[in-house]
Amino acid sequence: MDTVFSAMLGRVIRTGNLVLVDSAGGVRTFGDGKGEALRIRLADEKVGQEIAADPALTLGEAFMDGRLLVEEGTVFDLLSLLRRNGVRRAATPGLRLKTIGRLLSYQLRARLPVNRNKLNVAHHYDLDARLFDLFLDHDWQYSCAYFEPKGIGLEEAQLAKKRHITAKLLLERGQTVLEVGSGWGGLGMYMAEAAGVDVTGITLSEEQLAVSRERVRIRGLSNSVRFELRDYRDLSGQYDRIVSVGMFEHVGIAHYGRFFRKMAEVLKKEGVMVLHFIGRTRPAHAINPWIEKYIFPGGYLPALSEVLPAVERAGLLVKDVEIWPMHYAWTLRAWRERFMARRTDAVRLYDERFCRMWEFYLAAMEAAFRHDRLPVIQLQLARHQDAVPYARDYIAEAEQRLKAFEADRPPLEPVSF
Repeated sequence: MDTVFSAMLGRVIRTGNLVLVDSAGGVRTFGDGKGEALRIRLADEKVGQEIAADPALTLGEAFMDGRLLVEEGTVFDLLSLLRRNGVRRAATPGLRLKTIGRLLSYQLRARLPVNRNKLNVAHHYDLDARLFDLFLDHDWQYSCAYFEPKGIGLEEAQLAKKRHITAKLLLERGQTVLEVGSGWGGLGMYMAEAAGVDVTGITLSEEQLAVSRERVRIRGLSNSVRFELRDYRDLSGQYDRIVSVGMFEHVGIAHYGRFFRKMAEVLKKEGVMVLHFIGRTRPAHAINPWIEKYIFPGGYLPALSEVLPAVERAGLLVKDVEIWPMHYAWTLRAWRERFMARRTDAVRLYDERFCRMWEFYLAAMEAAFRHDRLPVIQLQLARHQDAVPYARDYIAEAEQRLKAFEADRPPLEPVSF
């Protein structure tokens, strides 16, 4: 039995029922034996030592490479068990030093005057669009859905998200709207059709740009919705409304001041902005090393305490703060179930290792949202005190009007690949 890895599990697992099988067939159990048994196997002699030496990085790598096998239960069950018990118990003096080194390295790289935005975005969002079609809703919303009321399905929840954001923007016919990080175009098309506004969306993903432009062409919205390959730093002109969903996590902690100064510059005096992003309950100063290496290079999930000072220095007023706990956990659960149902199709697109990586990513993120109290945060910002009503009842009223629009809206046409 791998004593180093077993010792790490012994420090962490106090509750639950984990069975470890080593490469020689030796068996050891951890926890209090309560609940369904979770059984994992080490495929070779060295993998346990490698995981114990750097679990934050190598646990995911071992699963990707098929060296850590989950024989009973799922990888989500494993990650959830570890987080419920408290992964901090795995720390040794050597691991603490490694974490400090990573924090210093991340902070240094985040402050270098090098714009890696396009490369970082391409790493994730320029994957084959058919991959995302396997697990997203029919409108390709790749951000947290809004499960209001609780218990609705993914399609309804993503529609509720678009409705809620649109209501907060206080759109009026003929206004100009800037969407920073426009994804596959679904929100931009929704706003244009729902409110008769003119939408300009910017993205750094060439794959998303091509798909969103094709969707606009098919929808017949080319006169009111356009998408451009552009960095937010290069924006000019002014807009009545600005919306950004799921993009701020990629700005980088060292660039918040620049981001909000640019938003204040291109937002008209009476304008309104809605910013939707994943946050934390307190600063983390870095991102998980496996997530940064394989999924979101350069990403960072900020606490409000790291964001609001930059908002204030840019001269923007915070008109509304809304916190969504658990909604992303429910979203990720739906994505993971859909992905696993069509996993064979994903293997045909890429390969087995890639699919194990994607399964680990979806499971790890869901476990983080369920057990680390990660919220989704929506900030409503303005330059003028009177840009937004003083009471929030206008949001519900606007949502009712939007529901009437949705009832008559023609269904979205699928994109052919």
